[in-house]
Amino acid sequence: MTYYLLFLLVASISFIVWVTAYKKLNAFFALSIAALLVGICSGLPLSEIVSTLKTGFGHTMEKIGLLIILGTTLGVILEKTGATTSMANAILRMVNENNAPAAIALTGFIIGFPIFCDSGFIILSGLNHSLVRKTHHRMPVMAAALATSLYAVHCLVPPHPGITAAVGTTGGDLGMVMLWGIGVAVPVALVGYFWSIWRGRSVEHDYTSQEAPETKTDHLPAAGRSFLPVFLPIGLIALKSIVFLFTTKEMNETMLLLKLISFIGEPVIALAIGILPALTLIQKNDKKELSHWLTDGVDKAGMILAIIASGGMFGEMLQATGIGKNLGDLMSGYALGIFFPFIITAILKTAQGSSTVAIITASSLVTPMLTTLGLDSPTGITLTILSMGAGSMMISHANDAYFWVISRFSNLETSATLKVYSTATLAMGLTGQLIVWVLFMVLN
Repeated sequence: MTYYLLFLLVASISFIVWVTAYKKLNAFFALSIAALLVGICSGLPLSEIVSTLKTGFGHTMEKIGLLIILGTTLGVILEKTGATTSMANAILRMVNENNAPAAIALTGFIIGFPIFCDSGFIILSGLNHSLVRKTHHRMPVMAAALATSLYAVHCLVPPHPGITAAVGTTGGDLGMVMLWGIGVAVPVALVGYFWSIWRGRSVEHDYTSQEAPETKTDHLPAAGRSFLPVFLPIGLIALKSIVFLFTTKEMNETMLLLKLISFIGEPVIALAIGILPALTLIQKNDKKELSHWLTDGVDKAGMILAIIASGGMFGEMLQATGIGKNLGDLMSGYALGIFFPFIITAILKTAQGSSTVAIITASSLVTPMLTTLGLDSPTGITLTILSMGAGSMMISHANDAYFWVISRFSNLETSATLKVYSTATLAMGLTGQLIVWVLFMVLN
């Protein structure tokens, strides 16, 4: 029976990869169909299959639904008000032209917190073209420097959907994952940056200029006000996580100040608070557009939530059938430990292209095995999530939509994008996992 269930697991994951990567079926339907087939083929009663699917969907929405909606809405407002452009300009004013790659990488890293990597790249691509025209730096360098910095934050730092879904599935602490994720993302982004410089200079490429995408450039909000909605939620979540490391449960339940910190540091409340200063960036002439912008934020979150919820159904079904536990028992003889989440996620990412789908699927598989892998402590769960985040970077290539955003908006040939950006994601993923492994060895 154990080997039959493991066969079902391999078959279901292969099915997901096949229909998403080759048949181009939407990931929501791929994961939902896979969950249903696993339930039927494992012999679960039909009534239990239905209740398991509903439970998996509902639990996922309960854990991260509001978080994803608020995060995407914040990103849309910052984009529409020109705050992202204002932040980019502020960073570029701090450096000279010789440091343009560093400036664009730093810009991408900061703007990547509230905005998805593909949206961030599109928004900043016009600025990137302008810098290439004004400086001696080549487009393969500049495009990869921007792309990798956005990618590091996207894969490792909540509230981005993949890593946030993994927190919900494994029962991790979102604040700790955010703090540690930023700590891991910094050296990972640096590796991506230096790799971009090294490889980008040696790649043959005939640059063709293009006009900047249409973005808001008149009457931009002040840089300080633009940065506030990004750093305020991060600061509030970090404050709660740090303060509660040094307090007892009794103190948390009785002291009014700690209750307040706990409330405003809750990720959903922190993001909602972050939206408030973002609303002050809206100019008088644009206030009539606010309703449309809020709708855009919800619409953008809708498909992401659907995919994440279907991943929750798949994960719930794996747990109900005992597949995860059986795999854990089988793998217990192999001392993979913290490398197992990384390997599984990297395989899924490379095979089907989506970092979000890869980490959602992997977290569903890994969660029942946490005890067997020796990763069931709070620190172990946090590092497991970051290990999957590192795995979700490897390897971004032609089956990844973000790969084509980079290539198309930078006017880069496919071969040049593969040689610079795709190889950078391999180096970044390995670096991220190496850091996670060192932390595990030191802290565990």
